[in-house]
Amino acid sequence: MEWSWKRIPAEYVVRDVRICRQGKLAKRKGYLHVKRGVIEGIGVGAPAVEGVPVFDAGGLVLAPGFVDLHVHFREPGQEEKETIATGSRAAAAGGFTGVVTMPNTEPAVDNSGMIRYQIDRAREHNFCRVFPTGAVSPGRKGEAMTEFGDMVAAGAVGFTDDGDPVADGALMASALKYAGMLGVPIISHAEDPTIVGSGVMHGGYWSARLGLSGMARAGEDAAVFRDIELARASGGHLHVAHVSTKGTVELIRRAKAEGVHVTAEATPHHFSLDHSRCRDYSPLFKMAPPLREPDDVNAVAEGLADGTIDCIATDHAPHTATEKEYQFDQAPFGVIGLETAFAVGVTYLVKTGVMDLGGLVRAMSENPVSAFNLPLGKLEEGGGADFVLLDPDEEWTVSPKTLLSRSRNSAYMGETLTGRVKATFLRGRLTWRDQAE
Repeated sequence: MEWSWKRIPAEYVVRDVRICRQGKLAKRKGYLHVKRGVIEGIGVGAPAVEGVPVFDAGGLVLAPGFVDLHVHFREPGQEEKETIATGSRAAAAGGFTGVVTMPNTEPAVDNSGMIRYQIDRAREHNFCRVFPTGAVSPGRKGEAMTEFGDMVAAGAVGFTDDGDPVADGALMASALKYAGMLGVPIISHAEDPTIVGSGVMHGGYWSARLGLSGMARAGEDAAVFRDIELARASGGHLHVAHVSTKGTVELIRRAKAEGVHVTAEATPHHFSLDHSRCRDYSPLFKMAPPLREPDDVNAVAEGLADGTIDCIATDHAPHTATEKEYQFDQAPFGVIGLETAFAVGVTYLVKTGVMDLGGLVRAMSENPVSAFNLPLGKLEEGGGADFVLLDPDEEWTVSPKTLLSRSRNSAYMGETLTGRVKATFLRGRLTWRDQAE
């Protein structure tokens, strides 16, 4: 039967694909049989199914839908930067079928009503699954603890004051303890403000040469050390966000070996770019934590490869064009990353031999699900049909015209990358397709 992109049937077969799951890329081509949003069958060779519409994928890679544990969708309060609708659509274009949103909106997501609001808004648009996190403290002011139980009951999958650290050690200890009792993580924005101060980029050769205030590695390392020890004492689950230093990688490696419940994520920009990118004062390379030195970049990549760092998360942080045209020291921190994450991974990890494609896919799909114990189906019979079709060899150039995010503050603008998302499916329903196909 003929396949139609305009109207995806309730039951169909995608054939002539190389299936990538559990860290392995199949050598032989296979198929995926979908029925009413559920995987009816998956295997190698040709499917023994008759009378069902068939799409010949022409040898594309079929992988589980990607899951991003760290995005900023800005709604409510900063819709000029991004909304749940535009952010979810950008996520689908990047191959993501699930994202975890940060609570530093205006007002902050610090109560059960705000959690339900974000979930309901995501369901209205239905581009991807949205899992909100709640703020550790009311208004993210770091003075007391929010009602964790109410927010978990409403759908929160973790707690964080991301954008700012929880500076009060006693509050962080209590948060780890109570979140642990509820079975969810505390996400650490690992930064000691007394060390970082007013820095705007990594403190090193380039900050000195450019005359910009630097942020020392120690600001991250000290915060991670503290939070690991608090997690050790409380038994809670600590998740370290946007790892950027070689010291942090080693701290996490040691803590895992010692049995501390710690997981971690790294962003594409921290395993691919170093602080020399700031040499032209472009705010597109201003992010927190900042781009570090080549040794840090290599350590983060190696941490992903050996499993010390569990997964890749984008820290998708949209800002308006006007904001990112300010002088470097005045512009806001943050870059977008949902639509380029897979390609950056292929370009800087797979093509360089740091990881194979199976490892990259696992770090973007199965590992994030495991890290947060998210209720997502697996790429197996009976699981939800959340999957993505990939061309790991296609080259493309990042430009404003290629992006669906409301903002354009990409650190890869104008760069040619390898690896392209061709189509994304959520519960068997097409949410994104490369229009060139």
